Amino acid sequence: MKVDQKGHTVTIKDTQGDFKSFLEKVTQQFKTFEKQNIIIDLTSDSNLSENDLKLFLPLSKQQKKAKKSFVIVAQELDFNAISDKLTVVPSLLEAHDIIEMEEIERDLGF
Repeated sequence: MKVDQKGHTVTIKDTQGDFKSFLEKVTQQFKTFEKQNIIIDLTSDSNLSENDLKLFLPLSKQQKKAKKSFVIVAQELDFNAISDKLTVVPSLLEAHDIIEMEEIERDLGF
């Protein structure tokens, strides 16, 4: 697991390709990152399914409740099949763009 912090955003990247242990580590260390926007980078794991991503729902809900963003970056998925409660994008650039838009919305009171 690699953690990269830039400003008010933390990018957490899976470096081992073991989704279950990565999810466990992120969940255990979540308190460390909860005051910042979070990007979960799963681009290195090509065997992901929509059901795997649903396991991040509790963390996503926690972040939204704390008025912070939670974005997952994954490739080779059917983005239409993913729950609306999760924000999933195909690239890191889009993840940063989503966070910027959500920050602006929060600043404006939406």
